[in-house]
Amino acid sequence: MSLRAFAACLALAIAVPALAQTPPAASVPATPTGSVERVQRGNLITEGVPAIPADVRDRLIQYNNVRSAGFAGFTETGGILISTRFGETGQLHEVAQPLGMRRQLTFFPEPVSGGIRPDGSNAVVFTKDRGGDEFFQAFLFNRATGTSTAFTEAGTRNDSLVWSRDGRIAAWSVARSGVPTRQIVVGDPSNPADRRVVFTGPSGISPLAFSPDGTRLLYGEYISVTHSRRFVLDLASGTSTEVNPSNAPIAYDGGEFSADGRSIFVISDQGSEFARLVRIDLASGAQTPVSAAVNWDIEGFTISRDGRRLAYVVNEGGNARLRLLDLRTGREMRRPELPQGVITGLDFDRSGQRVGVSLSTPTTPGDVWVWDLRRSQLVRWTESETGGLPSSTFVEPTLVETTSFDGRRIPAFLYTPRTPGPHPVIISIHGGPEAQSRTSFSSAIQYWVNELGVAVLVPNVRGSTGYGRTFVSLDNGKLREDSVRDIGAFLDWIATRPDLDRNRVVTYGGSYGGYMVLATLVHYSDRLAGGINIVGISNFVTFLENTQGYRVDLRRVEYGDERDPAMRAFLQSISPLTNVDRIRRPLFVIQGANDPRVPQSEAEQIVQAVRGNGGEVWYMLALDEGHGFARLSNRASQREAETMFLRRVFGLGDQ
Repeated sequence: MSLRAFAACLALAIAVPALAQTPPAASVPATPTGSVERVQRGNLITEGVPAIPADVRDRLIQYNNVRSAGFAGFTETGGILISTRFGETGQLHEVAQPLGMRRQLTFFPEPVSGGIRPDGSNAVVFTKDRGGDEFFQAFLFNRATGTSTAFTEAGTRNDSLVWSRDGRIAAWSVARSGVPTRQIVVGDPSNPADRRVVFTGPSGISPLAFSPDGTRLLYGEYISVTHSRRFVLDLASGTSTEVNPSNAPIAYDGGEFSADGRSIFVISDQGSEFARLVRIDLASGAQTPVSAAVNWDIEGFTISRDGRRLAYVVNEGGNARLRLLDLRTGREMRRPELPQGVITGLDFDRSGQRVGVSLSTPTTPGDVWVWDLRRSQLVRWTESETGGLPSSTFVEPTLVETTSFDGRRIPAFLYTPRTPGPHPVIISIHGGPEAQSRTSFSSAIQYWVNELGVAVLVPNVRGSTGYGRTFVSLDNGKLREDSVRDIGAFLDWIATRPDLDRNRVVTYGGSYGGYMVLATLVHYSDRLAGGINIVGISNFVTFLENTQGYRVDLRRVEYGDERDPAMRAFLQSISPLTNVDRIRRPLFVIQGANDPRVPQSEAEQIVQAVRGNGGEVWYMLALDEGHGFARLSNRASQREAETMFLRRVFGLGDQ
């Protein structure tokens, strides 16, 4: 089983929120900054958020109940394992046949992600955290008894689990709170006492694959988005040997051994602007290109168990293209004609004759498709509900570009209502920043476009992945605010469009995108109507000082090292908290109390500072969430409050 299959994404929006079961509202003391009343309902705390009218709640129920299915691998009995959500959180389900009944296997209050143990037992292994703290524990699920047994150390974060070819042992990465290192652990999940630490290293290390005979382990070290390394660890001696050592930084992704164990397959951008799939001979270091030469990144791959076939995905400007190779001949194989969208969860079945994927398009939520290589037949295995909404009402985006301050072209996807304009605009900015806005389904975007009549612009500002090594590095360190200037260029572009209303523009984003919201309000308050900041950074120095220890070194490479006095002064100077007096438009801040990445303090300090300047701030805090809301009832409340905020700043209907 591939790492990608085990780490299949959880479904996003699945069931009706149990709003009727929410405890009655209870007023608690106001915030220290003034007279804004703090209201608590269950685990959700709000400040400044008005009551939600029935029409808003009722219409959003349908959009909140658009379901999706994430492919988590093939079962040993020929079916598939998926992640989907029918209750409050995403859980694992088994589907025995195409479009068959989804039989739920896990029932937990926390979201669950997992896969099948590849030892022929059909056992399920899954991970879950507590309240979004991301300290994942791994469990072995016994189907015969219905019981689950943890095989990881309590109080640690465990991820990147990979299996030996026979499925007898697994390897995974372990991090501890406040510790800037990680360990790689190997053991038999059936016997938790069997686990042993085989390597300790920097915070960016993670296992990738066992050699076919199980004696060696390929692992990687992530240093930055443009710099990573690959090593082979001899499990008997503990000797670690770097693959393809180089003085120049190389960005790698993934890694698998060849069938004979003498080489590895890996995605690499060495000597190229874009990431390619290559084969590296472990003895000689010789590299052989595997993927076709294209000016796009290869973003994922998997190899059949017998080592005869390889499937990989090309990221073509945000759209995914699946390709298949016969590794014996080097020739491309016939591939399915899938709609344009985003592919995740790529994996072969045990026979190597079927490959499964999750596919999400702008107008269809994620579903699982299986390509039968022997029959050249594409079969849809799941068909997720769309909340009773006809998929024909969903809007396709248009790819647009604008020229930024330095002449560089910046791409974006534009979703436009079918009604006459000029339309208010939401600029939705992705997080990361080492990430990319893609053409996957978003029920929030479809709601904004179809129900509020708002156009949605989804940009990939400099620093985004998917556009080459140079582009992703254009926002590093002291170039940070150049990405903010890209949003300024889009504001100029919006002003040229008669179908868009330049006077009603809101920025929206989470994590790094939340920082971008705050930064755009600092620089462009006179051109914006407001901003919605979700788990965003408000001060780079305090963020770096308070984010989890196993993350801090990785973030310093991207943002700069706050321990250096000159860089610390620069980070302070550009932080929204330092420039809070320039935020002159309404702001909505949304935060999870257990967020290990961007802690709650980042939200609290910007809320207090803006209010201290007399600014308008709405605030929503979930006590049982982390870096974004995973529970459906919380997400429903978030969408309802966002709708009221957008109504308020756009002047849409009664408030």
